[in-house]
Amino acid sequence: MSEKVGLIKTCAEIAFDRFYRATKGLSESEIDWRPMEEANSIRWILMHLSKQWNVGIPRILKGDPEYTPKDWPEDYVGNRSYSLKKIMVDLEKGKDTVISGLELSPKELEAEIPIWGGTRKLQDVVLLYLSEIFHHDGQIAYLRGAIERRRQTDEHFLT
Repeated sequence: MSEKVGLIKTCAEIAFDRFYRATKGLSESEIDWRPMEEANSIRWILMHLSKQWNVGIPRILKGDPEYTPKDWPEDYVGNRSYSLKKIMVDLEKGKDTVISGLELSPKELEAEIPIWGGTRKLQDVVLLYLSEIFHHDGQIAYLRGAIERRRQTDEHFLT
């Protein structure tokens, strides 16, 4: 494994570790709460990330803009019929897919790929997608913090 690939994998592992720390102990009762109507819920964020990890990033790594895992539902993001347990299982599958897909050569990382707004190096696109994990990890931490602060004054909030 090249040094560059090793660094990207390390970045991915740190991102996934932070994500799993932010979601540890998450309950079904917390995932649909939003501080205001316009905000995303934790459910939406988890499903958005799951789609990125299972569909978006694999499309880029495989070089196939049409790739979709077998049996992947078209209505995944925002579908309230999926339990937290199912979403977390899907996230774990996606994480494994991303990590295994990062077995790239330096030449593959330097390849220019078509992406929204033009072309970019594969390594840049992979790092942008990984940065999404950090971004959404922060959103989840904010929402969970807001829930905990509310519970300090309302012991029955989301119980």
